[in-house]
Amino acid sequence: MATCPGCFLPSNQTAGIGSTQTLALSLHLSADRSSKHLEYSKWKRSPYKHQSNVICSFLRLDLLPAKNGEEVTKHFLQELLNILLAYISKSLNRSSKVLDFHHPHQLKEGLEGFSLELQDQPDNLEQLLVDCQDTLKYGVKTAHPCFFNQLSTGLDIIGLAGEWVTSTANTNIFTYEIAPVFILMEDIIFKKMHSIIGWSEKEGDGIFCPGGTMSNLYSVLLARYHFFPRVKTAGMLALPPLALLTSTHSHFSIKKSAAVLGIGSESVFLVKCDERGKMIPKELESSIRTAKSKGLVPFYVNATAGTTVYGAIDPLNDIADICERFGLWMHVDAAWGGGLLLSKRHRMKLQGIDRASSITWNPHKMMGVPLQCSVILVQKKGLLQECNQLCAEYLFQPDKHYDVSYDTGDKSIQCGRHVDIFKLWLMWKAKGSEGFESQVNHCLENAEYLYYKLKSRKDFQLVFQSQPEHSNVCFWYLPTSVRNMPPGPERDRELHMVAPKIKAKMMEEGMTMIGYQPLGDKVNFFRCVFSNPATQKEDVDFLLDEITRLGRELYS
Repeated sequence: MATCPGCFLPSNQTAGIGSTQTLALSLHLSADRSSKHLEYSKWKRSPYKHQSNVICSFLRLDLLPAKNGEEVTKHFLQELLNILLAYISKSLNRSSKVLDFHHPHQLKEGLEGFSLELQDQPDNLEQLLVDCQDTLKYGVKTAHPCFFNQLSTGLDIIGLAGEWVTSTANTNIFTYEIAPVFILMEDIIFKKMHSIIGWSEKEGDGIFCPGGTMSNLYSVLLARYHFFPRVKTAGMLALPPLALLTSTHSHFSIKKSAAVLGIGSESVFLVKCDERGKMIPKELESSIRTAKSKGLVPFYVNATAGTTVYGAIDPLNDIADICERFGLWMHVDAAWGGGLLLSKRHRMKLQGIDRASSITWNPHKMMGVPLQCSVILVQKKGLLQECNQLCAEYLFQPDKHYDVSYDTGDKSIQCGRHVDIFKLWLMWKAKGSEGFESQVNHCLENAEYLYYKLKSRKDFQLVFQSQPEHSNVCFWYLPTSVRNMPPGPERDRELHMVAPKIKAKMMEEGMTMIGYQPLGDKVNFFRCVFSNPATQKEDVDFLLDEITRLGRELYS
């Protein structure tokens, strides 16, 4: 669609406007600042000042806090809001694409006037709006009901509003003096989460982290300090050779934490799992003894409540028994599975989580809070502070006129920290615990629906015949040519290529997205996860229809 020169509106929206109006709508950038402000003054008096493209000749410098910048700022933000509302509406429209796919070189070279390159001279506000619109256009609509690719999907409107408020406030969250309301909200949320876990509200602690990987890193850091507090001042020389234990299906962040903290990835013992991806308690005991026989000191066990691929939940009570017997720190990585605690129907799957020393929980996954929103919860109150505090005098003065125990920044390994609490707090106000429960139940019902659909079809094969424990459903699509092959290496080689080929075609057409991966001796399979409350059974049907259609086209 053609656009009016120098304007944001399409030309068909400027048709019929008189010459004076057209002049007001097509002001060009003036090199002279006083001239430009004269143009702005004329525009302000114009009866057509509410047309969206009146900002086409203004720059960032004309926005607040510039003098007389209120109107330009208002119109710029209103136009941006229109773009965002249109995008949200399109994202939830099932007839729209999940993505408009382009290869990296195409985006880098520029498309239809959208350029990623930066220049010395500033662009005007109209161009910035176009850039915002194009950035959304060529991105992935993770709120789309047919986006099944990641654990974090959907777009909660209340959560989005919370993020806007947070960014508008634009404060840090290390002291009460600059974030009084947010600090208190964190305290309220942590007490709520402790209660849901089964911990005493008077005990326990927590901190918001930039993702589950960082939350897991905190758990290793805290466990090490708990057993060897001199490491904080004396360093690695104060430590014996350590060993961590986690399952073969656990998140890679446990190994990464060991590497980052100087313990070493080779000190992480991977405990065998059963066929459903659950840690085997007897193998954990065996691995602990093996580590000791090698002269290492086991100190930390990570149990997973919701593995990334299978959604498996380790036997938490059995693992807790072993940790108590050997005197080890038990961490539960419930980044994915923590949301199940909000459901009366499913919380029993995490029985024993209250016995953990620390827990990772990502509300930006099953609870649908906009990214990012991850917490590390610690049963021992004060340990975060002891482990991390350095008492920087320019932030954490002890002689402030208020209760300085609310200055939480010294509990963190960061200094500056994004405010992640408000969107979660606002969503909890909007939904209540019952609303979150309903949302969790709905996602697992979708998984159950997909499971039974797959079980009844010959052109699909479930990775496991048993019902999914979480909302992960893993399966293969079987083209006729593969289905007719006898089991063996040749069939596996052919089947291994099916999911990548279908996924490539799926992304090019852009109507749905689902992830795939191999795992152990299992060749590439699709993994469908449900965390978007907008997804309905019709979307599950569409996914299977698309896989079938693309598979037939590729293997006909």
